[in-house]
Amino acid sequence: MMKFSVDTHAHTIASTHAYSTVHDYFAVAKSKGMKLFAITDHGPDMADAPHFWHFVNMRVLPRIVDGVGMLRGIEANIKNELGEIDFYGNYLQELDIVLAGFHEPVFPPSTQEIHTQALINCIESGHVDIITHPGNPKYPIDIHRVAQIAAKHNVALEINNSSFLTSRNGSLPNCTDIARAVKNAGGLLVMGSDSHVAFSLGDFDKSIEVIESVDFPLERLLNRSPAALLSFLASRGHTTLDEYSVLID
Repeated sequence: MMKFSVDTHAHTIASTHAYSTVHDYFAVAKSKGMKLFAITDHGPDMADAPHFWHFVNMRVLPRIVDGVGMLRGIEANIKNELGEIDFYGNYLQELDIVLAGFHEPVFPPSTQEIHTQALINCIESGHVDIITHPGNPKYPIDIHRVAQIAAKHNVALEINNSSFLTSRNGSLPNCTDIARAVKNAGGLLVMGSDSHVAFSLGDFDKSIEVIESVDFPLERLLNRSPAALLSFLASRGHTTLDEYSVLID
């Protein structure tokens, strides 16, 4: 099974249903041979999420510690059918990576048509780089349509490893269909551990099985290298940062 050194989805104690600090993540990343990870705590509309200021103040965090890189990010909440998220304006430009997904406390499950339109509007807004856990069976979507729109707008869809282990039971068939649809649409996938404790950072075993089952092309998987993820983010309009050049082979 292939090993990947990039993880785009991790939560700290700033989201109080998670259990690790930034320090913990750097230490675990180093011990596992990870090169780059993102801190993506839940957006402020979630009940136990950090305050809006948490994301504004991420500028105080180091980008490189002991040879490991960290991206400053958010897992925003998709709020409604319009695809609006709970982080906005010029503040988005201060983040290195923006993830967004459905979460029941913010957007209660509705119909396939409404879920699909919300994702399409969110993707077309240009504010979000990655859609998280789109295979959640509580939020059925028109998978092929979403995959096509995501490919058109250079937005990656996530295969969320946590969905096969501790949350969102029943995601496997949807995620397999998503991986296949993204492959056929010429789009991008990314694997996210969705770690809520640092020990699971970089754990992708189940996600890798899904990706391999559809023979997804490695060159369109953002976890393949720091260079691949950073190039994708630059193509999405994020600032290219010289600090990360040490992570590129």
